[in-house]
Amino acid sequence: MHGNQSGGPRRELGAFLRSRRERLAPADVGLPGSPRRRTPGLRREEVAELAGVSSSWYAWLEQGRVRTSEQVLRSVARALRLNADETAHVLSFVAHPPRPGRPPGWVSRNLLSLVDSLTPNPAAVLDPHWDLLAWNAGYSALLTDLARLAPKQRNLLWLVFRWQPARTLLASWEPEARSLLGQFRAQAARHPEDGRYAEVAEELLADPDAARWYGRRETSAFHPAVRHFRHPVAGDLRLRYVKLAAVDEPGHHLLAYLPDDPATEKALRALTA
Repeated sequence: MHGNQSGGPRRELGAFLRSRRERLAPADVGLPGSPRRRTPGLRREEVAELAGVSSSWYAWLEQGRVRTSEQVLRSVARALRLNADETAHVLSFVAHPPRPGRPPGWVSRNLLSLVDSLTPNPAAVLDPHWDLLAWNAGYSALLTDLARLAPKQRNLLWLVFRWQPARTLLASWEPEARSLLGQFRAQAARHPEDGRYAEVAEELLADPDAARWYGRRETSAFHPAVRHFRHPVAGDLRLRYVKLAAVDEPGHHLLAYLPDDPATEKALRALTA
């Protein structure tokens, strides 16, 4: 098999596959059940047969002992009935060109100017760990004055899970929080050597909801959506969530919340007036 995965990512991939194997019942894949089963879910050899690989090789895959290819992982993903986001997560472990060095903890003048120009629409710049590096007046008005938070708390995951007002500010807090956590988990799994991911995860796991969902190895991918906010001053806001990669600053992303209706547009202008 081919690839360039280090032991850490391979072990994470194996643990993820095992968690998905254990959630499947034989009937889910057209196999007869048996009262003699001593372990939850499918057996390794059953997944191997469904995926068209040897039992010993699949066992090594779950143990993080082998490299693999996109074609084989697609077969395993089909055997495990993974959804589109889970399949994308599994395929992300196939070898890719080396990542550039860790992006700087500062934002260029050009990107800062862009963020400011989007006011009153909330906008911010994130690094790969979801740390907030820059934000405009609209973002502070929508959420909170990030300058008053400790630097390690200026993180989108921290705001969603550890900043208590988020649970009422976001009308659909649970699905949105789970989705964001799943995106973070997928990203962190590919970079086990990066200590900042571990720091963020440790902060999050102090929250019982985050700890429960993180333990299930839930993963997800970013999808554009309209988010509903219940703001204590501006009232109901419907904002389109846009995420753009900064080509000239690898690793940085621009987040912007754009009004989805005239009432929201008017409310944002009043909020930052």
